[in-house]
Amino acid sequence: MDSSIEVQGKQLKLSNLEKVLYPATGFTKQQVIDYYVRIAPAMVPHLAGRPLTRKRYPNGVDEEFFYEKNAPQHRPDWVKTAPIWSGRNRRTIHYILADDLATLVWLANLAAIELHPSLALVEDITCPTMMVFDLDPGTPANIVQCCQVGLWLREIFEHFGLRSFPKTSGSKGLQIYVPLNTPTNYESTKTLAHALAQLLEHEHPDAVVSDMKKQLRTGKVFVDWSQNDEHKTTIGVYSLRAREHPTASTPVTWEEIERALKKKDANLLVFEARQVVARFEKLGDLFAPVLELKQRLPDLKGVAASAAAGTEPTISIAAQVEDEAEATRHRSAKKTEKRTPAARRKV
Repeated sequence: MDSSIEVQGKQLKLSNLEKVLYPATGFTKQQVIDYYVRIAPAMVPHLAGRPLTRKRYPNGVDEEFFYEKNAPQHRPDWVKTAPIWSGRNRRTIHYILADDLATLVWLANLAAIELHPSLALVEDITCPTMMVFDLDPGTPANIVQCCQVGLWLREIFEHFGLRSFPKTSGSKGLQIYVPLNTPTNYESTKTLAHALAQLLEHEHPDAVVSDMKKQLRTGKVFVDWSQNDEHKTTIGVYSLRAREHPTASTPVTWEEIERALKKKDANLLVFEARQVVARFEKLGDLFAPVLELKQRLPDLKGVAASAAAGTEPTISIAAQVEDEAEATRHRSAKKTEKRTPAARRKV
């Protein structure tokens, strides 16, 4: 079944709408397109202006897939692209920019089920607008253990006055985003992310691992700091995943993280397409602050030097986290002291 439609004044031909892309549930290409149309108001702002890597499943999630970075030659002339030089490939790659609903629908019709945007905008590809931590559980650990690690990360960020935002990966893990939207570079975000992963491993060796070797991950949570790289991408917020069911990478609240940890229930953080749309309609875009919140990375003395020397900067960071925590407690105590005399006078 083929269909021609108009989206925002642009003509689109949709094909094989009845094709089942998720065999276990019977979820069709038409339903994939419908999901992306409904979630577009939340999703497009997070894709706009970012080079986009697509993961395409032309015969469904159980069959072979392929990554696609270059824009297809046969594409509508209204699909925006951005030429970016790839030193690794020694050529210019023309990335697609999913800046509007029409482009999102066109991609869904190509069975581009998973969408992986860059952490940087095309206008300055060397400046990530966020720092990300991908928490990946090693069996038998699951997203519940990721919740605990995520809360430990949030505590560290709070010591430095930084807000962080969690989302499910849509697969088996959890991802924590720290919006920056201020001048920085990947060397800075990657160095800090690596140091914090090492710190967590140092403080919680039975629960956390910062090394990529898969044999080390059994029963632990791998804190993947390496995603903070110009050459890597992380699954986009609201993107569907190629799993047995049509789950999506879903923004969640810290309260939901705490509840899942308390109840030890991984199912509390699994959301399929219909649920994700319903959550957006009820809660709005929980990830909206990631687009605009301006925050600067803390100036962690000795981290870069330790990294350059090949030593673990955990002690340096741990000390500074404690210093910051002590300073926060001191400020709170002073505020209490100031309020006490006034309270006495009132009595």
